[in-house]
Amino acid sequence: MVKCFGSLTEAAKQIREEVFVEEQGFQKEFDETDSKAVHLVWYEVGEAAATCRYYAGEEKGVYWLGRLAVRKRFRGRQIGGKLLFAAEEEIRRAGGIRIHLSSQVRAKEFYVKCGYHALGEEYKDEYCPHVEMMKEL
Repeated sequence: MVKCFGSLTEAAKQIREEVFVEEQGFQKEFDETDSKAVHLVWYEVGEAAATCRYYAGEEKGVYWLGRLAVRKRFRGRQIGGKLLFAAEEEIRRAGGIRIHLSSQVRAKEFYVKCGYHALGEEYKDEYCPHVEMMKEL
């Protein structure tokens, strides 16, 4: 089950800290975008298992999705895909026609399987290779 929030919740913050800060070593996890984003949290058997956020871009109908993270003990259950699909549905309801995201290169194939394609060259974000990706809704 997914829930949407207009602000960063403690559950979403804890998941992102576990995955991006503790597991992957990112230092700049929280930013000003958190205050303008919609935050989704996926609950599995009553426990917060995954999170992501999205926000409107500058161009009408274009949204940016990011910070998709699944707690380690919940991986391998297709929760990431379910959460991504739920976010896409919310974006459609908000009038979205296109989604952009910045994927870690190691997660690129996950997004390709979900209908996204890469745009441009790889780049580094905190020393981690990333690639911009996009999907038309």
